[in-house]
Amino acid sequence: MTQPPTVAKPTRPIQFPAGRPAEELAVVHLVAEYWPYARTGGLAEAVRGIATFQAASGTPVTVFMPLYRSVREAFPDLEPAKESYFVQVGSRLEEARIFQAPGPRQNPRVLFIEHDGFFDRAGIYGENGGDYDDNAIRFGFYCLAALQVLPELADVPVVVHAHDWHTTLAPVFLRTKFSGWEPYDRMAAVTSVHNAGYQGNYDPEALDRLGLPRELFHWRWLEFHGQLNLLKGGLVFSDYATTVSPTHAHELRTKAGGFGLHGTFVELQDRFVGIRNGIDLDVWDPSNDLEIAAPYSKFDLTGKVACKQALQIEYGLPEYARVPLFGMTARLVGQKGLDLLLEDDLLARTEAQFIFLGAGEDRYERALRAVAERHPDKVVLDTAFTEPKEHRLLAGADLLLMPSLYEPCGLTQMRAQRYGALPVARRVGGLADTIEDQVTGFLFDDYTAEDLGIAIGRATSLYGGSLDAWAEHMVEAMSRDFGWASSAQRYLDVYRRALAAHAPDG
Repeated sequence: MTQPPTVAKPTRPIQFPAGRPAEELAVVHLVAEYWPYARTGGLAEAVRGIATFQAASGTPVTVFMPLYRSVREAFPDLEPAKESYFVQVGSRLEEARIFQAPGPRQNPRVLFIEHDGFFDRAGIYGENGGDYDDNAIRFGFYCLAALQVLPELADVPVVVHAHDWHTTLAPVFLRTKFSGWEPYDRMAAVTSVHNAGYQGNYDPEALDRLGLPRELFHWRWLEFHGQLNLLKGGLVFSDYATTVSPTHAHELRTKAGGFGLHGTFVELQDRFVGIRNGIDLDVWDPSNDLEIAAPYSKFDLTGKVACKQALQIEYGLPEYARVPLFGMTARLVGQKGLDLLLEDDLLARTEAQFIFLGAGEDRYERALRAVAERHPDKVVLDTAFTEPKEHRLLAGADLLLMPSLYEPCGLTQMRAQRYGALPVARRVGGLADTIEDQVTGFLFDDYTAEDLGIAIGRATSLYGGSLDAWAEHMVEAMSRDFGWASSAQRYLDVYRRALAAHAPDG
């Protein structure tokens, strides 16, 4: 629709990591956060998981993310990968630089886009509970800066894989601003929806500031109830789209579960698929986990007892061996089902111990802290989340709470099962795909405290019965394969189909 920008010849080319000579494609992941550099939730870990597995399988992979202040402070040894260059964002010409981790070129290669005005800020998305007003421009610049250097990276077909609304302007720019420019016309675009509850809605004037034509403000493209919707734009302009579990793909196609975009997901037809996330089986392995009190495995569960006792001591709980201990590690927000747990004094009425690890909305922190103060012998709240604490919590807990209102995939329930902590969860999204009711966990359907209470009752009843029967359930849960292998193959199939769909004769 518009002419592509002029891109100066690079003074210092950057290239993809070397894959196997026979590789037929290369992948560029665009993401707002990537572990261990920046993380607010599961997005950072999910993208790292798939990128790392793809790279280990021989595919050349590059990951782009913004160079936030927090990244620069935590990783001060990042070094320039390319001299500065200019990016046209609407009527403004902005300067960008690219940084990388020091040392030999790695696969996946992680590249950081620097712009102090946009990213040298205290927060990633905002501060004091609110978003930055210019997030559309910040992330629009980031997408343009990444796209502008892609022709330098590889001479094999490239798949641009955008993750969530922060990066979905990349497919929009690719098919509009860069359309008709041969290097870009050979690229395929894939968008992954990790959490459709966040869509990037802005005033239509943002189109002008981004340098996009006003014709895109149409219900077929980026218009959504009078606003500009960046997630919708990414879906519409991508060759294929994915979400993070098969059940959630179905949910997003429904009025009840599609966050208003169900029509867009339906229109994608078979170009929209659900692919379950995985976990790193080396990082989450109780038989070889240095963070926990004692190692154990499905072949020898002895260490689990020591881990529970150590967890109770750490949090000042009575060292009851036969009282079920529930853990919950999550952001304390409404999506996670905290309203159900706080209703009708459910925590106090249940004969069990509860440890909550995570921070979030002030109302939930206050409510849980009040319960903990009334019942210090059974309820603990720890808002100072760290990954070692999460390892110790899952190793010591008997059960995991995930009564989510919605859960596109979830990672914690897979980690918990690997550590022999059986989830009590609502039958939604990836929870339904990864937990077998009354076998590896306990599922409930209706989003009510009554249904949650019944599921907790089933769990505590089984726990209070035969030790051997409970051990059989633990072993079954620990035997499930939640690695990335099958999911990575499905992504590769999507990439091939996306490239074929975008080929001149596709």
